[in-house]
Formats: sequence, C-alpha cells, structure tokens
Amino acid sequence: MTYTVKELFYTLQGEGRQTGRAAVFCRFSGCNLWSGLEKDRDKTVCPFCDTDFVGYDGEGGGKFTSAIKLAEKIIQTWPVTDEGLPYVVFTGGEPLLQLDEALITLLHRAGFEIGVETNGTIEAPEGIDWLCVSPKQLDKLVQRRGDELKLLFPREDLPPEQLAHLNFRYFYLQAVDDPQQSTSNQQPVVEYCLRHPQWRVSLQTHKILGLK
Repeated sequence: MTYTVKELFYTLQGEGRQTGRAAVFCRFSGCNLWSGLEKDRDKTVCPFCDTDFVGYDGEGGGKFTSAIKLAEKIIQTWPVTDEGLPYVVFTGGEPLLQLDEALITLLHRAGFEIGVETNGTIEAPEGIDWLCVSPKQLDKLVQRRGDELKLLFPREDLPPEQLAHLNFRYFYLQAVDDPQQSTSNQQPVVEYCLRHPQWRVSLQTHKILGLK
C-alpha cells in the first residue's frame, strides 16, 4: 500500500485530553466528507474545516510506498530521548482511509503509543491506543465508542444532547473557529459546559502558542 501524507512533524498536541503532550503528527491526505477544495466547501457538512489536507507537499509530507518506510519516517521524526513514551497522532482529512494494521504493528514494535483523530465515519482498526472521534454528521457516525469525543460547537444540526449517551470516556466541546463571524463561539461553549458538566472545554492551544 502507498500512503499519501500531507505533512509529518514533531509538535505538541493542541486539543482535547492530550493537550500539551509531545507528539509526531502524521496528517494523511484526503477525506471522505470533503475534497478539501474551496470550490466544494459549500457542498460539505463541515464548511468550517480549517485544515489543509490536499496533496503531499507539506513539511515532511510525501508518498510512502510501504508501511515500513512510513514507520521509519515517523520514528526518525521523534527526537532521540529516553524521556516519555513516543507518541504519534494520525489525523487528516480522514486518517482511517489509510491507517492500517501493518503500520500500527510496526509502530507498536518501535515502542510508540498511537493516537487517532477521526470523523467517526469509518470503523477504527484494532490497536489504537487513544481514539478521538469528532463527529460531523450523526447519520454517518459508525465509530460510537472510544476514548474521547470532541464536538465542534455550536452546531444546530448536531447538538451535544444527541451524542451524550455514546460510549466515550471524555466529552469535549470546541468552539467553531469562524473568522467571518463578528463574535467568538467561546462563550457559548463555556456556558454549555457549566450547565452540562459531562462536557469539558477544548481549546486550540496550538493556535494560542503559535504552533502548527
């Protein structure tokens, strides 16, 4: 299998339960909900998407012709240190279009813990150590259990009440970042979490800190 990677780099996790943790980010190209092209933005269920996942021209990106080659690149990107457990986060786009058992196995053998950020429309393979599901459309949500559910808010078409019963350990709300709006969505998130303590606030701390 050939893996198409938009970018691959070392940083700190910026969102959710793992915020602040050092990680190798592997952003796969492609998504099953949007082409990533501006001409198609108004046709997608997630027009608020702020991620570039088209092509393979980003930092560390490329086409990797085998699981071994991509695993080697990820291992090389993690700094040489005996501190902490090596951690890789697969994201996208939609990472479960490409992430497979072969790559998971190789990285586990190298001592890595594996995190995934998915829209939940594809069932996750076995072996993922931290599964974060960020639903965009309820009727297409297949992965209904995991470690963390992270919902963008506010969404009239996907209120938190419709997801609160699902089998996740942690529930997060993250404000929709829409530069075209005159006001921030942060306050509605705070107010909702105060009224519904099952939910916690997730901030995009990588943007606050000037990280990728």
